[in-house]
Amino acid sequence: MLEVLRRIIQEVNAAVDLSDALEIIVSRVKGAMEVDVCSVYLTDLDHNQYVLMATDGLNAASVGQVRIDFSNGLVGMVAEREEPLNIQSAKNHPRYQYFPETGEEQYSTFLGVPVIHHREVMGVVVVQRHAVERFDEDEVAFLVTIGAQLSGAIAHAQASGGIDGLRKRRRLSDERPILGVSGAPGVAIGTAVVRYPHADLSAVPDRRADDPEAEELAFRAAVTAVRVDIETIVERMRPVLPAEDSALFDAFIMMLDGDSLVEKSVERIRDGNWAPGALRNTVDEHVNIFEEMDDPYLRERAQDVRDLGRRILQYLQEGDTTRIDYPADTVLVGEEITASMLAEVPTERLTGIVSVSGSRTSHVAILARALGVPVVMGADDLPVTRVDGAEIIADGYSGRIYVNPGPMVVQEFERLVREEDELSDGLKALRDLPAESPDGVRIPLYANTGLLSDIGPSLNSGAEGVGLYRTEFPFMIRERFPSEQEQYEIYREVLESFAPRPVTLRTLDVGGDKALPYFPIEEDNPFLGWRGIRITLDHPEIFLVQLRAMLRASAGLDNLNLLLPMISSVDELDDSIDLIDRAYNELIEEGVAVKRPKIGAMVEVPSAVYQADVLAKRVDFLSVGTNDLTQYLLAVDRNNARVADLYDSLHPAVLRAMMQIVEGARRFGKPVSVCGEMAGDPASALLLLGMGVDSLSMSTGSLARVKWVIRTIDAEKARSLLQEALLLERSSEIREQINTVLEREGLGGLVRAGK
Repeated sequence: MLEVLRRIIQEVNAAVDLSDALEIIVSRVKGAMEVDVCSVYLTDLDHNQYVLMATDGLNAASVGQVRIDFSNGLVGMVAEREEPLNIQSAKNHPRYQYFPETGEEQYSTFLGVPVIHHREVMGVVVVQRHAVERFDEDEVAFLVTIGAQLSGAIAHAQASGGIDGLRKRRRLSDERPILGVSGAPGVAIGTAVVRYPHADLSAVPDRRADDPEAEELAFRAAVTAVRVDIETIVERMRPVLPAEDSALFDAFIMMLDGDSLVEKSVERIRDGNWAPGALRNTVDEHVNIFEEMDDPYLRERAQDVRDLGRRILQYLQEGDTTRIDYPADTVLVGEEITASMLAEVPTERLTGIVSVSGSRTSHVAILARALGVPVVMGADDLPVTRVDGAEIIADGYSGRIYVNPGPMVVQEFERLVREEDELSDGLKALRDLPAESPDGVRIPLYANTGLLSDIGPSLNSGAEGVGLYRTEFPFMIRERFPSEQEQYEIYREVLESFAPRPVTLRTLDVGGDKALPYFPIEEDNPFLGWRGIRITLDHPEIFLVQLRAMLRASAGLDNLNLLLPMISSVDELDDSIDLIDRAYNELIEEGVAVKRPKIGAMVEVPSAVYQADVLAKRVDFLSVGTNDLTQYLLAVDRNNARVADLYDSLHPAVLRAMMQIVEGARRFGKPVSVCGEMAGDPASALLLLGMGVDSLSMSTGSLARVKWVIRTIDAEKARSLLQEALLLERSSEIREQINTVLEREGLGGLVRAGK
């Protein structure tokens, strides 16, 4: 049964659209379970009904016509209970609802399972038999598995037009939004430009060919290049490979010489698709054929077809010398938008970003906030391959996306964008004013940065210094560890640029999601592994070089603060301070006139929260990295779109941890800074003001917004608001409470679209 299930799921994943997928489901499940009927009902939220959308066994004319109210019928009962319903005689059940147009009166046994996606019932899968006999446990388990696998496909269909989109293939357009999570505030209205990784067929979008003849020539050239490569491999390997193994390469050549793969792709190109899209469709078609075969050996050949397709695609991409045309209103879209993809778009043309994967704390979201570009992350229901060139709206406040929206939606969001622009212009007047509350509490606002190119924007933003300089970037862009002199020159430029304002340099923080190409770290669970201070303590030869470079760079400026990442115990902190003292003493002995800098410990793991007081006793300040702290406290991978909605720095547990950190530091009179993304969120910043946090450090794009909050609301009122928030049990309640206060104070434009 497992093998049958695997084949069905492969076919569903290769389906052209959901309508095709549903037909595969009802046909294959009916055969595999040896039932008389298999049907799929989908949820129609607009009418509070379940609609029959595919069947093998009932009257085909009833598809799209049979509608069952939410509270009626056996299908409604399955959805209500959110569990399988296995009935021996359906007609005798009190919830049975008869639809004569289906012809189902002849079937006795009923088994229905819900299809659930993100806790929402998307539909119901039903199988029926003539025989009056309950389905056994294995059959129930099999259908439950099918329902679970179908959930993602149905969610994609709703994003592409829902129930209506199944009746006919239509242009991707709907007033209902596709849901993601907020990555960076703001509203983007523009043209979708889909980016995708090289040599990844599944990520290639459909795109109209501007010049089909040129596309065909490029495709045939790529096929020829692959053929030459394979012939070369055959000649080199034939003497050492058994005949049966070298036959695989002969099969590749036959496929390239035949009509099925090449000419089918050419046919699609001539129909208007560009070469990579045409190739993807043809390869998917061939893969589907192989995966339907009963022979296990032949099924495995599907992977060979994929490999051949990737080889052709690689040549197509290498030969594509045309520059991507970024419209003036580009919204960058992709399965995963990387920092390099972001960097390729001219800044003045980038309107917004939409990424299927990632969350608010993904690196690209952090960069976008620094640029002031709206971002929606975690949009896993977005049909990326179908949106290239479409008009798109991305609401970075709510995480909603509209593809090819209607005129009413566009008109409303255009109004909100105008108000956003007015708000941004008004915030510029705050640049040189202090972040001081009306009742006289001042909180310095610093910039988070990590690139020399960020120095100018940081200085112009009104930042009072640098609260977090990420020193790992110079390590990540090289093919070896940077020398002491190379590091010295970078740190010196940063310190000089901001002098006499303070600059906090964080020591090397790699591991987890930050890898060095020349220092690979292979771990099953990198976020709980060898990272941050653990690496540098294990390699003092690397750590001491960096510490010496930092201390030398501060000579005569004396505006250096040192920050130690990922501290989880007092032993790590003591050992780190010993190495700092060693580097300092070495330089003094060498005659370098340096002063011992202030030393801080990052609080970003739970153990550091519970030892905040003893850590504060040993250092000059604590700095809270709320991105990792939230991740570790809530056990949520912040880069995983499946759980991105669970990641919330306003979770009651996070707020209580923050309070414990502040109180622990106060026992020894040490200041607390917050350098995570929580500091740049206006709603969170209000609570941090109430906690008595001493400084905030954030992306430059957030500085003016946070400053506006602090200059508008009394610290005493913030403290009262914090006490109320600590009594609440849900992060949604806390956010609603704060947003209500911001709206009342005329600050609503900081947490939603518009002014």
